[in-house]
Order: sequence, then structure tokens, then C-alpha cells
Amino acid sequence: MSGLASAVLLTSASAKASGVGAQAAPAPAPTGPFTLPPLPYAYDALEPYFDAETMHLHHDKHHQSYVDKLNAAVVGHPDLASRSVYDLVANLDAVPMEVLAAIRNQGGGHANHSFWWETLGKGGSAPTGELAKSIDAKFGSFSAFQEKLTAAATGVFGSGWAWLVKLPGGDLEISTTPNQDSPLTVGHKPIVGIDVWEHAYYLKYKNKRPDYVKAYFSVVNWDAVSAKFADGKKA
Repeated sequence: MSGLASAVLLTSASAKASGVGAQAAPAPAPTGPFTLPPLPYAYDALEPYFDAETMHLHHDKHHQSYVDKLNAAVVGHPDLASRSVYDLVANLDAVPMEVLAAIRNQGGGHANHSFWWETLGKGGSAPTGELAKSIDAKFGSFSAFQEKLTAAATGVFGSGWAWLVKLPGGDLEISTTPNQDSPLTVGHKPIVGIDVWEHAYYLKYKNKRPDYVKAYFSVVNWDAVSAKFADGKKA
């Protein structure tokens, strides 16, 4: 064996032993105090309005990503790590500047989606109790409310959310937020929300956001939403 061949073999063996040239294993997802909540129903439970493939992608990938990045953001900030995500986004003015954007965006994404999953499912075709009375008093009728929320959701430019919120004084209001901003940040309690990020609907509805928004009203768990309105909690 020539000296050159021996050198090549030695170099190759050394590289294998040291791991050089080998594909690095993917870094594990950050772990921390925040966790992905399980869906309270099967992935296909909202068919045919919300398809199972989108639900898997939306919950398992997109929401998980918000959780992972939020956990990464609170590393070294035990005071932030000890608080609920709802408390974090409701008090952004108390968040250190170096992690403010991450808490606002990733924390907002985690808070908004954690809230959202709980408001979907099979449970009532319309609001009940005090929520039903408040909707009628504010908007005139349930159908008028649906029209106004639909207009808000289809009118969001780019990515964001349309909300029915409860104001500090108890009145209802329809509002929108860009990106993953939370109504909690301005002291408003979310009652229902429509996620109009394209990842929420593009596999099934493509660019037809109005069709997705119409379908949304067929998967609202109005029993759960009505209970949220009356429970006195922030979210």
C-alpha cells in the first residue's frame, strides 16, 4: 500500500472515530415549563369543516413550535417561567426587553391556540344563557353578530385573528389582532376567536378565506364558549 493510500485510510478512520463528516443529530426540542395541551377531541372530529390533516399540522407542528420557542425564551428568566402564558401576555409591560418580542409572538401563539382548541368541537349550535342575551343586546341578533365577526375575520390583512371579546366593564366587542397578539394584552377577555393565519385553512380551503370562516361557525362549541363568558376568568 502506498504512503498516500495509507494516509487516506488513516484520515478516513480518524474522521469516523471523531464523528467528522457524519450528519449531526437534530437538536432536541427545548423543554421547559410550557407544554402543548392535547386536543380535547379527535383530529377528525371537526370533519368535514376542518380536515384532520390540517388539525395535525396546526396542533402538532405550528402550536408545538410556539411552545418550544417560548420555552427557549424563558431560559434564564425563572420569574417568567413560573407564570402562566395568559399572565405573561396580559402583562407584557413587565417582560424584559430582551425577550419581549419572543414572549409577545411565541407566548401569544401559545395562549391564542390553547384558548382556541377549547372553543371548538361538538356542543350546542348557538350561544346560551348570559352570552346569548349579551349578543342580542349588543348586535341585535345572533345572525347579525355572525355577519360582523365574519366581516372582521375576512378583512384581516395578512395573518392574525378576529375576536369576540368581553371588555372590563362587561360589554362585548368585535376586534382583530395582527399576528399572534392577544386581546389579553389590552385587558380584553377573549370569548371566541377565528385564526386567519393561512396554516389554519390553506390545505383545505386554499385562498378562499371566506369559505373557511363560514365553516368555522359549524365547529364552535357554543356550550363551552357560553361557559367561558360566565366563568369570570381572564381566558
